[in-house]
Amino acid sequence: MKWTSLNELREKYLAFFESKGHLRLPSYPLVPINDKSLLLINSGMAPMKKFFTGEEVPPRNRVTTCQKCIRTPDLERVGHTARHGTFFEMLGNFSFGDYFKDEAIPWAWEFLTETLEIPAELLWPSIYEEDEEAYGIWVNKIGVDPAHVVRLGKADNFWEHGTGPCGPCSEIYFDRGIKYGCGSPDCKPGCDCDRFMEIWNNVFSQFNNMGDGTYTELAQKNIDTGMGLERLACVMQGVDNMFEVDTIRRVLDTVCSIAGKEYGKGKNTDISIRVVTDHIRSATFMISDGVIPSNEGRGYVLRRILRRACRHGKLLGINRSFLPELGIIAIGESEGAYPELSEKRDYILKVIAMEEERFDTTIDAGLSILNGLVEDAKKNEKTELAGEEVFKLYDTYGFPIDLTREIAEEAGLSINEEKFTQLMQEQKVRAREARANISGWSQSSANLLSDIPATVFTGYEALTGDAHVQAILADDMSVDAISEGECSVILDTTPFYGEGGGQIGDTGILRTETAELTVNDTKKTDGVYIHLCTVHTGTLHKGDAVTAEVDAARRASIMRNHSACHLLQSALRRVLGSHVEQSGSYVSDTVCRFDFTHFAAMTADEIARVEEIINEEILAGMKGSMTEMPIDEAKKLGAMALFGEKYGKIVRVVRMGESSVEFCGGTHVDNTAKIGMFKILSESSVAAGVRRIEATTGLGILKLLAEKNALIADTAREMKVQKPSDLAKRASQMQDEMSAMKKEIEALNTKIAASRIDSILSSAMTVKDVRLIAADLGETGADAARTLGDEIKARYDDVVAILATEAGGKLSFLAVAGKDAVAKGAHAGKLVGAVAAITGGKGGGRPDNAMAGGRDAAKKKEALAAASELLSGMLK
Repeated sequence: MKWTSLNELREKYLAFFESKGHLRLPSYPLVPINDKSLLLINSGMAPMKKFFTGEEVPPRNRVTTCQKCIRTPDLERVGHTARHGTFFEMLGNFSFGDYFKDEAIPWAWEFLTETLEIPAELLWPSIYEEDEEAYGIWVNKIGVDPAHVVRLGKADNFWEHGTGPCGPCSEIYFDRGIKYGCGSPDCKPGCDCDRFMEIWNNVFSQFNNMGDGTYTELAQKNIDTGMGLERLACVMQGVDNMFEVDTIRRVLDTVCSIAGKEYGKGKNTDISIRVVTDHIRSATFMISDGVIPSNEGRGYVLRRILRRACRHGKLLGINRSFLPELGIIAIGESEGAYPELSEKRDYILKVIAMEEERFDTTIDAGLSILNGLVEDAKKNEKTELAGEEVFKLYDTYGFPIDLTREIAEEAGLSINEEKFTQLMQEQKVRAREARANISGWSQSSANLLSDIPATVFTGYEALTGDAHVQAILADDMSVDAISEGECSVILDTTPFYGEGGGQIGDTGILRTETAELTVNDTKKTDGVYIHLCTVHTGTLHKGDAVTAEVDAARRASIMRNHSACHLLQSALRRVLGSHVEQSGSYVSDTVCRFDFTHFAAMTADEIARVEEIINEEILAGMKGSMTEMPIDEAKKLGAMALFGEKYGKIVRVVRMGESSVEFCGGTHVDNTAKIGMFKILSESSVAAGVRRIEATTGLGILKLLAEKNALIADTAREMKVQKPSDLAKRASQMQDEMSAMKKEIEALNTKIAASRIDSILSSAMTVKDVRLIAADLGETGADAARTLGDEIKARYDDVVAILATEAGGKLSFLAVAGKDAVAKGAHAGKLVGAVAAITGGKGGGRPDNAMAGGRDAAKKKEALAAASELLSGMLK
């Protein structure tokens, strides 16, 4: 075991798994791709979720990565201990239905003991307490001393998150030595002391949590390995924490050099040094992946991180710009593995410098005011700062609330959160009433639009057009030119549809002779169309002549779905009644979503009839028309207004199909035949009296058919069926086979249970002259348990037995009581109900015989142990 740099460790790991047939993938960006459930990637498997769920096909069934991650739930704790950090790297090897435990466990051991030459005696594997398969591999295949294999419960070694894929874990711990321990002779992995450090975690995704306490086997078993690179580096470099690791230590030493401080000489100084060190690393990576400081979402996370670093720099006595200097060091330490850092070096440093400069303009005045508030509060013996004063600091001086909260806490004060929140909500209401909402924009960006004339929209007639750049907005500023990153472009005319009326905005390209920008979305407010862009090549200047090109295929899909949405409302009114009114809609290139008033779930026949009406109108090839007319004339035609829209004196009326006439400013097909076909995907409840239909059209249906056909083919292959038409027959056969096997297993379990009766009886204890047996029968079936219970009761009249079984992943309890035990007050029904309740279950029955269902199998042992006390309380 020799000292190894962090960068070398990363390469060794990835190269090792490449040698095992894994595809090495670069780290995914910190900004999640097509995943709105996360602000930032926070684990190695997070970008792989759709590979695990089967939503997407992985590039190979074996993949290895080193994933950059950000976690900020305990941001305020970073710096206060050497354990907390916001940025880290996760090493991972993943199998999507390929290899499983027999390969994953030996490979982990091989890498640690052979590649890294960590002494085997310093490594302690842990397993889920019921995972005998993993135990056998560790002990019998690898040869680990059984005394070094630790069984841990569900809370520690079973990964699950609600319903869905889940499974046991097997971790590997490194023994750091007695000096880090608690002194207990029983100290081992799972102890709360610092002696044993987890360095490897294999998650065996092999079950599906059904949500009712039961688990089924997954057809495709997966491997998800997680290993913190910084933690592994601590082991290989013999240091106590991540801040001592070589690449991070060089950033820390630079902080000390700039501040003229020495690390390790003072608690508060060390806190600030660690904060700055961690935060500059996070900031450089976030900015390189496209995050820019803002007051919303991930941009706000970045702003908090940078401003917290600025503040702690000031606490260290640094009264000049210093973060870009640190950024250079942070980039240099990691650019070999992450080339985007060097490619975007100038941009990263510019963003950091601008945010530091902005903070400097607010921090001094804000700190002065806040310090005065703190002094006044202490002088008047108050324990909290007034919500009004805190809000004024935020609203008037731009002083971040999280810094106010942190500084107040350091002074032993709290803030009136309730009042501050109330004032913030009132401000948001005023802001909404004062301006149109521009998604992702700040107030200062919106103000920049005030002098820009309305955009001429040409997208009803054409999908391309020539235009001139009226304005370029970036980072809350109007700029004359932009050559990289994200920006908002306003043109004098545009074919791009701006989001509105339930229809999403267009995407496409803006081109000049020297530049090209990708249009990611289009918004509009007060007649001004905002093209949200990313610079692809070149430099765009204000005043440039551009060619605007809408993504025609995507627009066509949106038009199909939007026109289908109109046909849907008309069909629903015909099938369900005239009470149906639109409550909301969303139209994209993939889906038509329609919310409507209705009092009950639609029946299968009603859904089928609606689909039939719409598809008949599509196949009839009916002409669609879009006409502008005075609003009064439109109302006379019976045109229906769209949800949430405001209309002027002149409106656009869309006729579609046989009877659909609606106000609509969206884009549509000119003939129903162009919709292709219509299919309802789901019908569900949104709220009381409001239903939601999601549907798709055209190419979306082809995709749906392809997915269904693939599912049928996969199912046929798994069931060993040559023709999909034989699936139902084969399923019936398998049901019969499973029933037969279940009966056979039950019979065997009954025999096994009967053979164990003597050992079970020998474990009886005496509770007030009554024999008590509390036994765990493992995976014995219910029938076998009942047979065993009857046999116990037949042998002894003074016995009470409580037996636990866990057949098929379902926890159950059986209680029996002999006649003498019942006479003395024992009640099997009450006893089994109380025991099951400890696991979150319930049940009951007769005094002499009763059953109950359990829920949390991890509490089974605790529940059985409680039987003696519960029985004692019953007996006379």
